[in-house]
Amino acid sequence: MASFIDFRNPPGSDRRADTAVRATAEPRWIRRILIGIVVFFFFLFLLLPLVVVFQGALVKGVGVLKEAFTDQDILHSIWMTLIVALITVPANTAFGIAAAWAVTRYHFSGRQVLLALIDLPLWVSPVIGGLIYVLLYGRRGYFGPWLQAHDIKIIFALPGMVMATTFVTFPFVARSLIPLMQAQGVEEEEAALTLGASGFQILRRITLPKIKWGLFYGVILCNARAMGEFGAVSVVSAKISGKTNTMPLEIERLYNDYLFPQAFAVASALAILALITLGLKTLAEWKNKRQFEAGQRSLLEPTIEATR
Repeated sequence: MASFIDFRNPPGSDRRADTAVRATAEPRWIRRILIGIVVFFFFLFLLLPLVVVFQGALVKGVGVLKEAFTDQDILHSIWMTLIVALITVPANTAFGIAAAWAVTRYHFSGRQVLLALIDLPLWVSPVIGGLIYVLLYGRRGYFGPWLQAHDIKIIFALPGMVMATTFVTFPFVARSLIPLMQAQGVEEEEAALTLGASGFQILRRITLPKIKWGLFYGVILCNARAMGEFGAVSVVSAKISGKTNTMPLEIERLYNDYLFPQAFAVASALAILALITLGLKTLAEWKNKRQFEAGQRSLLEPTIEATR
């Protein structure tokens, strides 16, 4: 019978635990200072801006708030944001599952290169990401003359906005799944394969149920970034109010036009989305941690049994 492994107190860890306790046993005044710094930064850079956003949205009453969300340009920016997210998130979800499966289930040359390319949007400025598509599909770009000759518009239109958003958001799902699938191993998939299951059956009945919380975690992060993206979309959209503006771009337009209550109203909607995402992210992290620990446990149990 497999024994339960206590990861908090693994065998032979007493000495390391004692050293860790001594290393973190600072005087009380030092701990209070460190905690105070954290709370101060949290209040100054997170809590206070949120309060200012909601205060600015309600400063002239609920009537202005209702008026803002009946304005046609604002409603169109919300609609464009939803369309971009509804296209981008499923595409990145499919890519993330495929990339995580390839990295964790196969050994091939160029595997590290693939991992580096997945991380590339995290290290490249979103503005550069948008500029890449302008240089490729713009009027003077590499494919520009051909696209113009066939009356296909990508830049300053919805396709370019979707492509730029996809570029800046595609690492989230893959990077959420890869560590989880590595920890869980391939034993169950191999057993199903020997019993005659097809690849799609293994994915649907074994892999997806095991990674569902890690997948959910990556999807909500991808969705939050897609709906809040500014830099890459601003380069490829031309920022035309009522046509190609998303919510972040519309906020900038309203603020520059001195329509502060309306700008704060749209910003408050994005802030509420961020708070909901934070709550869902916390739930997904907790569930994902449990799945990760279960995967580690299943990998270590045969080794522990063999040593007995």
